[in-house]
Amino acid sequence: MSPRGTVAAHHLWKRFRPDRGRSLLRDEIERLRTHGPRKSWTWALRDVDFEIAPGGSFAFVGSNGSGKSTLLKILTQVMYPYAGSIEAVGRVGALIEVASGIHPDLTGRENCYLYGSLLGLHRGRVAAQFDEIVAFAELEDAIDRQVKYYSSGMKMRLGFGVAAFLEPDVLLVDEVLAVGDATFQQRCLDRMRQVVAQGTTLVYVSHDLATVEAMCSNALWLKKGVVQEMGSSADVLTGYRRWIEEGAETSSSMDGRIRVMKASVSGVDGQAVTTGEPACIEVHLQAPEPCAGTLQLGISQGPASPLFLLKHAVELEGADLAVRCDVATLPFAGGRYYLWLGVFGEQGQDITPWQPAAHFQIVGQPLDEAPVGIVRLAPLQIEADWSIQER
Repeated sequence: MSPRGTVAAHHLWKRFRPDRGRSLLRDEIERLRTHGPRKSWTWALRDVDFEIAPGGSFAFVGSNGSGKSTLLKILTQVMYPYAGSIEAVGRVGALIEVASGIHPDLTGRENCYLYGSLLGLHRGRVAAQFDEIVAFAELEDAIDRQVKYYSSGMKMRLGFGVAAFLEPDVLLVDEVLAVGDATFQQRCLDRMRQVVAQGTTLVYVSHDLATVEAMCSNALWLKKGVVQEMGSSADVLTGYRRWIEEGAETSSSMDGRIRVMKASVSGVDGQAVTTGEPACIEVHLQAPEPCAGTLQLGISQGPASPLFLLKHAVELEGADLAVRCDVATLPFAGGRYYLWLGVFGEQGQDITPWQPAAHFQIVGQPLDEAPVGIVRLAPLQIEADWSIQER
């Protein structure tokens, strides 16, 4: 038998059929009259196979509808697979929804003991952790109030506190941190790092790729239920970001009062872009009628959010315009990056929407490895002088 904390899936398949809708007589008669096409099955997971060792930290990433949440629900046995097998050995603490495992008619105190009993813990074990749970959730004044009177944030804090502080062998977390404020999100991340350090296996689902890379050493990328890539989180997220950017670049509309005809990023004398060396950004703009605005250029490693931003006023008189921007030093680590741009009016209105215009490769030292729990996304390479003295 596998050791406690092991999570594994073996050739897992799962399918759904669209809901038949209302079961009213008139609807059934209408279906018989029209002889509508029979609704087919949709595969949510297709031959998914992975194994997580005890104490590991693993992330599922992918776009909406890729099968991430379905996979977690099968792990918690809320759903069952169509084919294949899955195992999560030991106590499983699941935080898949804000109010998962929380009964609204019970008080916060009663919910703590109820959740503990569902995990198979005796009352004394829960009592030993109770004060820490309440303090973490900041519910000292409301712990004996019925949960149905809690705000969504209070419910989330209680649910996360119970799931994390009762020290399960496997902790499943699905996008729940988006509900809390920034301070509580950081506390949750700190707590997850602690439970991983204590030997708990973490399975994490989030669209926040920075926290995925900070929390998880390995990741699996799902696309329409099919595993696209699996391995270290840095490698998987690199491929996932590239897919996101290429999709945005392909589908983004170039329509606007000022059109982007061409854009490129190059190094010295048209050579490859190199870390710490000058770079040249060239953009070819076209407008059918006179137009003026502020051109904004950004370089991104992930979707839409630039690592730095450059601005300059442009004015077109119904002709083409070649814009060149020379950057003295490009302080990025080696890797794949994207040029984003947009043209905006005085009040910030879109003249040309913010969009990816080109991708390029920087030659240089790749990102340094960092321990799990430390955000690895630090692509800027800054020179500095150091001095160390004994006092």
